[in-house]
Amino acid sequence: MKKFIASALLVCAFPSAHAQVKMTKEQMMFYTSEWKGERFPDGRPRVPDDLIKRVVDISIEDLWDYLQGFGYKCQFEGGWQALHIEKPFAGRALTAQYMPLRPDMGRAIAVEGKAEGRVSGNNSWPINELQIGDVYVADGFGKGVEGTLIGSNLGNGIAAHTHTGFVFDAAIRDQEENREIPNFNGFYRSYDPSAWADMTLTAINAPIRIGRATVLPGDLVLAKTDGVLFIPAILAEAAISNAEFTGLEDAFNFELNKEGKNGAEFEGGWDAKKYAALSAWIDAHPDKLKMTRARFDAILEKRSQPRKPR
Repeated sequence: MKKFIASALLVCAFPSAHAQVKMTKEQMMFYTSEWKGERFPDGRPRVPDDLIKRVVDISIEDLWDYLQGFGYKCQFEGGWQALHIEKPFAGRALTAQYMPLRPDMGRAIAVEGKAEGRVSGNNSWPINELQIGDVYVADGFGKGVEGTLIGSNLGNGIAAHTHTGFVFDAAIRDQEENREIPNFNGFYRSYDPSAWADMTLTAINAPIRIGRATVLPGDLVLAKTDGVLFIPAILAEAAISNAEFTGLEDAFNFELNKEGKNGAEFEGGWDAKKYAALSAWIDAHPDKLKMTRARFDAILEKRSQPRKPR
């Protein structure tokens, strides 16, 4: 019995060998279990680079509509400031959660960081985990004054690791200097000259909340002038292809409207005959396709079917 008690005291006295702040591979595999594609070594889904490039040209509405159809109703958040609000960007989410500082919890996290060889303030820890093509997404509970998760030094660190940017439900400082960093953008709640204080990192690559949106590590993040959409990795390819198809429908329909060939069907009239005309239009303009022709034809066939009455 004495031996058991002594062992238990040792377990309580020292942190576990398994990280408590950074999610384990098993935890990430659990939360993203439906993802069947490539993963990073730590288990985070790795959405293909091609999708990251394609998604920036798609409207948020067309992607949002597709996600709604599959029950994903909590994936958008608006109301941002940005380094370059007119420049869209996209990437794979690396998530981080911050909370108001509580001394006992802060001490435990500091001990863990020291054991893992982490340096500096724990607001820098997620930056060291970032990969090219990532977007650093942080829940900073909307804090403004002393909620500045980065200044220009950490901003340069994010830029060097990602060539992309960040989305913070929190503030930043050194806004002017961050704007000057090449290959870098960021969305955030507010600017404040104060330094980060009285808050602490509690999780890396955990599920987090950004406003009304739920974000998982590996989600495809699309940041545009009007807001940010978090696309589940499992739906990224289908959402992008279907949204691109909707964009082609619109482009074709706009052309018919301009030429007076649409009658009174300014918005719709999509039947098998009109879809056949769309297919012929794509034959004449193959450069408009970003998906494969086989993928286009598959979506075309599905949408050409008569719709069932509700």
